Amino acid sequence: MKKIIITFIFSASLFISCTELEVTPTSFVTEDNFFKTQDDAVASVNAVYASLSLDPGEQSLFGRNLYFLTDMGSDYAAAGVSATNPQVRAMSSLTHDATNDRVQVAWRQIYNGINRANVSIDNIPKVSGSEVVKTRLINEAKFIRGLLYFQAVRLWGGVPIVLHEPKSIQLESLKSRRETVDAVYNQIISDLKDAENLPPTYASSDAGRATSGAAKAILAKVYLTRKDWPNAILKSKEVINGGYGYALFESFADIFNKTKKNGKEHIFSVQFEPNQAGNGSSGSTFQGTSFTGFTATEPADIISDVALFYDIYEAGDTRRDVSYAKQLLNPSTGTLYTFPKPIFKKYLDLTNLATPGNVAINFPIIRYADILLSLAEAINEQGAPTTEAYELINQVRRRAYGKPINTPDATVDLSGLNQVTFRDALQEERKKEFVQEGQRWYDLVRWGTLVTEVKKVAAKASVTDRNNLYPIPQSERSIDPVGLPQNPLY
Repeated sequence: MKKIIITFIFSASLFISCTELEVTPTSFVTEDNFFKTQDDAVASVNAVYASLSLDPGEQSLFGRNLYFLTDMGSDYAAAGVSATNPQVRAMSSLTHDATNDRVQVAWRQIYNGINRANVSIDNIPKVSGSEVVKTRLINEAKFIRGLLYFQAVRLWGGVPIVLHEPKSIQLESLKSRRETVDAVYNQIISDLKDAENLPPTYASSDAGRATSGAAKAILAKVYLTRKDWPNAILKSKEVINGGYGYALFESFADIFNKTKKNGKEHIFSVQFEPNQAGNGSSGSTFQGTSFTGFTATEPADIISDVALFYDIYEAGDTRRDVSYAKQLLNPSTGTLYTFPKPIFKKYLDLTNLATPGNVAINFPIIRYADILLSLAEAINEQGAPTTEAYELINQVRRRAYGKPINTPDATVDLSGLNQVTFRDALQEERKKEFVQEGQRWYDLVRWGTLVTEVKKVAAKASVTDRNNLYPIPQSERSIDPVGLPQNPLY
């Protein structure tokens, strides 16, 4: 989408009219004087996408901030010595409360994106231009809104459903009461069904925009999370058999190769570009928090337990050395440096380790391997693994071991399992496949195994059932404590 360059940034305050003063603002853009042309509509939707990757003065939602909840809040990731923020360390030890700033920022960033989507959806119909293009842009905004509500409902449970931009700064108008989990999911499904009408592909200049295949893929994950196995199977198969051209990369490493962005495995990714973190906004900060240089200093984001998460990979499984780095070549000295503990590697730009701000590796929201494993899981949960389910998981395993993806290989293929042992094997594959991809906490919660698995990490032994949800931020509850009741045990 012209690499999703942000050309117009919304904030809620930009669209609050000063009706009591009856004056026309002149120092900023309002909805009435901005939404005129098709170019304005495009710019507004670009700003919706930008809510995923940019936030002035803060780490961006998918650039790292959501990681604290979806990865560090799980079993495999922890706060290293370089993470001196006590709020981050509380997230790592699962001792956070409703005042934790990382939880508050995640809530704000998610609802900021939702508000931008609402502004676009409400105002695009009135601009001049092609009705086809306007409908497409509205459905792109609905895709992002559905995606963000999908994050919110899994993190906090029932949350406020806000579908229109605020029209007043009066406190009562800003209050939004929690809705039921079912109501939130109904809204997510509605938005994503509209987004299924998006184009299947775009020109290269618009690479990264949401497609109909992306909408179907997120819907498949929604149904999987809801344990609606028939619909999870239906949507997964529509992604696989829909003629989109999706496929696994032959090499696992290619998923995070910045020269192969938006490739055949990338169904939808958050776009990151060199130096995107400039000008007071932060893009992807994963490289800088995973790698502090060729030094024994522990980075901010670390593996929690080497034995539980690094040593588990079998010989020949290429995913280990793509996900983690035990050694890296120091380009300034030409020596192979060995780290005291494996560091996270997926988002390291190995061509430019000296300048973390230049990292340009996209963040994968959903990729084809996820759909294959989701379909295999849904099939198995209907009673037992089938030949189809085995082939789906085995394709992922063959790629991991550097084997031809579509050729049976007895050395790596799974077989002879029952429903329980197949489920265990699939969960193990997901643990190895999606390191630092914002999947682990969501997986453990929907499997009902969060407490059991996290307790295996000594530093996270304080985990309890409360950690299956995050607290509603106290800053939000202060506005409406009645309408925003707190989650249990917070």
